[in-house]
Amino acid sequence: MTTALAHPQTPFYQSSSPRTALRTRLIPQMRAVDRADVEDAEDAMLGQFIPIHYHYQMLDQQARIGGFEQAINYAVKPGMKVVELGAGTGVLSFFAARAGAAKVYSVERLPHVAKAARRFIAANGFGDRVEIVNGDAATYLPPEPVDVVVCEMLHAGMLREKQLTVIASFKERYLARFGGPLPRFIPEAAIMALQPLMTDYQFHGYQAPVPMFVDVNNAHRTTNLSMPALYAMFTYGDDYATRFAIDQDFAMERTGTLNSLRIITKNLLALVCEENRSIDWDMQDLIIPLATPLAVETGDVVRMRFSYNAGDSMLAIAEAIDKDE
Repeated sequence: MTTALAHPQTPFYQSSSPRTALRTRLIPQMRAVDRADVEDAEDAMLGQFIPIHYHYQMLDQQARIGGFEQAINYAVKPGMKVVELGAGTGVLSFFAARAGAAKVYSVERLPHVAKAARRFIAANGFGDRVEIVNGDAATYLPPEPVDVVVCEMLHAGMLREKQLTVIASFKERYLARFGGPLPRFIPEAAIMALQPLMTDYQFHGYQAPVPMFVDVNNAHRTTNLSMPALYAMFTYGDDYATRFAIDQDFAMERTGTLNSLRIITKNLLALVCEENRSIDWDMQDLIIPLATPLAVETGDVVRMRFSYNAGDSMLAIAEAIDKDE
């Protein structure tokens, strides 16, 4: 399963209806931001650069941790060899060792996080089987072939973090050194979709349209204006695009104000083919505000057309939406 997404000729968004034809520029204020400075600042915290004081929130995310635990328990069999790319505190390597892995190579770039992970792994009884490697996951290869690769450098819409580029680099270098087949990857696949919304941005009488992360079960500020549309689907073991393009007409199903877009990201952590199901992690939805809201009525058709690269910042995707000829 692969995705091949064409690059649109002119990114824009427009509405066509019996009443009028509208073109609306989105989030123009983002042009004033020095994108390079923003992305450098974000890299200090994201991808392979997440300091130890951010890890509590990740460890306490039950959907994330519980899903990976189930997927690793399913995929890792006794005696297997495992690599974890971007290990953080080492919890996913711990799951692999507890599932019976004979050896786990656990790669973490930040020295103070790697030191903490080494201490945690030893305290949890698996210091003999989990090797914490203080190194760069983007260039690391294990000293021997492995059966499973675990990598959680994930963000909504594949933004900000380096999941796709790190795994693509790993596959190329692994095949060059060891030949095929490739190991199994956890996650195995991903699905992403876009949805037009009307979002309540009033906070105690103060209007503040800011990007938001919303739990799918607690989206009390958002009203769906249209059904979501799939824009990317891929498996990590196959070739995949690292640039995503959206070119989609959305039929409005209610009257309201289109003032935001929802990016939906489902990670298929393990495909349980014999039971025709998957072990999933539905990430929090990313809600991106539109600088110029658009009044819509039931039956209007709104076209969304823009593109972005995997690993881009949220400001970069705002710029992509804003770009208009």
